[in-house]
Amino acid sequence: MQYIGCHLTISKGFHAMGNQALEVGGTTAQFFTRNPRGGKAKDLDPEDIAAFQALRAAHHFGPFIAHAPYTINPCAAKPETLEFARMTMEDDLRRLEIVGGCLYNFHPGSHVGQGIEAGIEKIAETLNNILKPEQNTIVLLETMAGKGSEVGGRFEELREILDRVVLREKMGVCLDTCHVSDGGYDIAGDLDGVLTEFDKVIGLDRLRALHLNDSMNPVGAHKDRHQKLGQGYLGLDCFRNIVRHPALKDLPKVLETPNELPGYTEEIRILREMAGE
Repeated sequence: MQYIGCHLTISKGFHAMGNQALEVGGTTAQFFTRNPRGGKAKDLDPEDIAAFQALRAAHHFGPFIAHAPYTINPCAAKPETLEFARMTMEDDLRRLEIVGGCLYNFHPGSHVGQGIEAGIEKIAETLNNILKPEQNTIVLLETMAGKGSEVGGRFEELREILDRVVLREKMGVCLDTCHVSDGGYDIAGDLDGVLTEFDKVIGLDRLRALHLNDSMNPVGAHKDRHQKLGQGYLGLDCFRNIVRHPALKDLPKVLETPNELPGYTEEIRILREMAGE
C-alpha cells in the first residue's frame, strides 16, 4: 500500500492527527510545525508522542511530513528576519527529533531583490547553521513555482543549494506537482521527461516526498494556485501516472488541495483506486 495522505493539524495533538489520518484513509499526513503564520510552537506532550508512535507502528504509517511555517525566509535581506528563520527551523528540528519518523519540508524563500545567487548562498548558510550530524530528520527543499523572487523554481537552483550544504546526507527534495508545472515543467504531458531532468540535475535519490496538487494555471504560469485533483490544468491522468510510476510508488504523497476532510477522503480514495489498491 502506498503512503498517501493530506494536510492535517496537530492542534489537538499528534495522536489525534494520526487518528484523523486513518479516518480519511491516509497512511501518512502533513502538518505545520506551528501556526503557518508564525509564533511559538505548543509544548510537546510525552504521553501524546508515545501514543502517536504506537499508532504509527500499529498501522504501518509511512513518514509524516512536518511543514515549516510560511513566515520564515531563510534567505531574507534583513538580519532580524534571517535570524528568525534560523531560530524557528532549529527549534523545529529539535522538536522533530523527539517526535521521530518525520521529514521536515520548507519553502527555500525569496531573495527579495538580492539576486538568485545571494539567495542560494544564504539558504545554504542557514542550513549549515542548523543541521547536526546526529540528527535523524531529513530536511526537504520544496520545488517552487518561481513567482516573484522565489528561489527554487528551477531544479538547478535546488541543486546549487544542495551542493553548498556540508551535511548533504541530511537533505532531500519534495516535489510539488502544482509548483513544478507552474514553474515550467510539463509534468502532466511528460512525467518521464520531467523525472529524467530531475534525475540529471538533482538525482532521483534526493526525491523523498511529493505534494499532489492540481493547478489553476497552465504550465509555466509562475502563479502557484492549487486546485482539487482533476479540476485544474494537470488533470486526473497526471496523478494516475504518478501513483503508478515505479520510481515514485514508495514515496509519501500528500494532498494540499483546497479541501475539507470529506474532499480529502474522496481524493485519497481516487488515488488508491488509480494505484490499483
